[in-house]
Amino acid sequence: MTAGAPVLEVTGLEAAYGRARVLFGVDLTVPEGGLLCVMGRNGVGKTTLLNAVTGVLPPTAGTVVFGGEDVTRTPTHQRVRRGMGYVPQGHETFPQLTVAENLQVTLEATAHRDKGAIEEALEVFPRLREFLGRRAGFLSGGQQQQLAIARALVTRPRLLILDEPTEGVQPSIVAEIEAAIERLHKEKGLAVLLVEQYLELALRLADGFVIIEGGRVARAGSAGDLQDEEVKRLLAV
Repeated sequence: MTAGAPVLEVTGLEAAYGRARVLFGVDLTVPEGGLLCVMGRNGVGKTTLLNAVTGVLPPTAGTVVFGGEDVTRTPTHQRVRRGMGYVPQGHETFPQLTVAENLQVTLEATAHRDKGAIEEALEVFPRLREFLGRRAGFLSGGQQQQLAIARALVTRPRLLILDEPTEGVQPSIVAEIEAAIERLHKEKGLAVLLVEQYLELALRLADGFVIIEGGRVARAGSAGDLQDEEVKRLLAV
């Protein structure tokens, strides 16, 4: 699907933990229907960036505009209700609840409360159907990650924000997660902001990218630029 007007615009974003500054004037844009991949070595500020975008960490400077509205000081739960779907690192689920209960609890917290949203999420991750009655804590790491993404999809987001969704996931489910992201982006036109370490996966999925280095944008461009030697140098461990 062709990308359209911006769904997310981040301008001059700065963030800190106490006196330790982590982000320094970060700019990025995710267009409607676009997939932007945020890349960089460990510890450069990628997760901090997502936390600032979603309101988990209040920025110290800069603006976050979502759907044409300035949400820089808007609480996280209100950003979710406006259409931000955030899947942080760590396979976030309610471990004592079943898969079905995880999806139902998420649905009940949405504004639309349309039960069809659960079925739509299960269409994206059909493997979860056989585990609907199982507690999430007894799923494999990869299955928990699928459930975490499915929970975000139940909210029917305008923008899906994923923080390294393939980290620590078995290869077979990595392929399923990649296929799901591609389908959501290309077939359903969902805008995606993806933090990802693997250059090969970014090459297959992304429309554009930004590379964070030392809390700043060191390089940005279209997916075709990801094969440049400078990009490989910035991503080298």
